[in-house]
Amino acid sequence: MPVPALSRVRHLGLLAAVVAAWWAVSTHVLDESTRALLPPPQAIAVAAWELATSGDLWRHLRDSLKREVIAFLWATSAIPLGIAMGWWRAVEDQFDPLVEVLRPIPPLAWIPLSILWFGVGDTQNEFIIFLGCFFPILLNTITGVKGVEANLIRAARCLGAGEASVLWRVVLRAALPQIVTGVRVGLGVGWMALVAAELVGASTGLGFLINDARTVLRTDYVIVGMATIGLVGLGIDRAIRVAVARLMPWSRAMSR
Repeated sequence: MPVPALSRVRHLGLLAAVVAAWWAVSTHVLDESTRALLPPPQAIAVAAWELATSGDLWRHLRDSLKREVIAFLWATSAIPLGIAMGWWRAVEDQFDPLVEVLRPIPPLAWIPLSILWFGVGDTQNEFIIFLGCFFPILLNTITGVKGVEANLIRAARCLGAGEASVLWRVVLRAALPQIVTGVRVGLGVGWMALVAAELVGASTGLGFLINDARTVLRTDYVIVGMATIGLVGLGIDRAIRVAVARLMPWSRAMSR
């Protein structure tokens, strides 16, 4: 039986190979004039240390996370709407055309209008994140409600459960794994949309850090910002998986 620590190390093999190839290219392939476009990994580590010790990295990360949390809280309104659309046909008939018209529009396409409506600042960024989070949560909630096994609903009604009890105690609980999947996807899309919004409409945040570093050709700072985005996104997703494993132990597949 493999040792758990050794098993985890083996999973990092591809990542180690990518870093090694990156080091080889930046050190032995690129010349002095082009090395600034792809600094070696050790230069990125130094840049990360500079940003962390100066406090700039934590300040930008804090502002980005604050926008993500606020927008996500607003986007959870998709859950009751999705339950209503999945459960009552009349509600779906009214909302579905509007949803299907707005859903294909990328959040980034809303940036010019959002700047005109809200100006440059937190509200504009949060609106873009909200759009990124809302529709994945909504669609997964609708799918989860519609996918509840009909026999469960009939059994509950045969035992005397009313409409509210069926919806709360059967439908919502059965649809919960699919709803959590929507939350995971929505948070990921919102995190990506946040960075794009901050590139053009913010004076703080990781997106601003990346764009500001680009203007002065600090590619090392750009890569540090990108790596921070990826690591934080990974951390958010892992946190949701751990919460799901503890709160919904019957849904093993989602916690893997």
